[in-house]
Amino acid sequence: MKEQLYTIPVTDAFQADCECPLCKMKEELEKNAIEYTLGPSYMEDDNRAMTDESGFCEKHIQALYSQKNRLGLALILSTHLAKTRKDLKNLSTQAPSSGKALFGKKNEHTSLGEYVDKLNHNCFICNRVNQTFERYINTIFQMYKKDADFPNKIKNAKGFCTYHYGALFDQASKYLSKEQLQNFIQDINNVYFSNMERMQEDIDWFINKFDYRYQNEPWKNSKDALPRAILKTHSSVTPDTEL
Repeated sequence: MKEQLYTIPVTDAFQADCECPLCKMKEELEKNAIEYTLGPSYMEDDNRAMTDESGFCEKHIQALYSQKNRLGLALILSTHLAKTRKDLKNLSTQAPSSGKALFGKKNEHTSLGEYVDKLNHNCFICNRVNQTFERYINTIFQMYKKDADFPNKIKNAKGFCTYHYGALFDQASKYLSKEQLQNFIQDINNVYFSNMERMQEDIDWFINKFDYRYQNEPWKNSKDALPRAILKTHSSVTPDTEL
């Protein structure tokens, strides 16, 4: 399969020395989205309108703050605060509603509580990342079907985190034929469970090293077992920890 622009991030991630190629892709997307948000784009009206509407989740507002572009973030938050304050002021004049009107029909207007709930579950960076990540998932299955070398990249990977293993398992039937599906499931099952066994051995040996009986034994591959295990189980690593 001829490599095209959308296949490059997928190929690079599966060739990287990491515990989950999909986490690697998402991490890179998040990094790019954060840089984009605080780059020249925040001065553009259409981007500011989206950040005003969506806001940011707790994780990504902290990530933006850590970038040290305080002026850029302040400008983004200034217009976001203004829009939120204006919208809530208008909604606060409406009487609280149970969500249903006469004859059981649902009210068409948004309640204050619904507005806040939507805001709490929205994030400009999450939306940007997820939109591109879905295309990456599609690319994985297209490469599995059309690139003769790609199945070997899956087999030679260090497995997946549990979340992304489940995502690949569940979505495979939408993209693959019956025979392709059978082979794909077998491939991801083998690589996931064999590498989870490896991870189990590493974390157990890490625990053993706290026992005085193993003080003089080598660490083997367990020194960084804890952050790697967190990635396997939670699709994330502890702050400031490199794998």
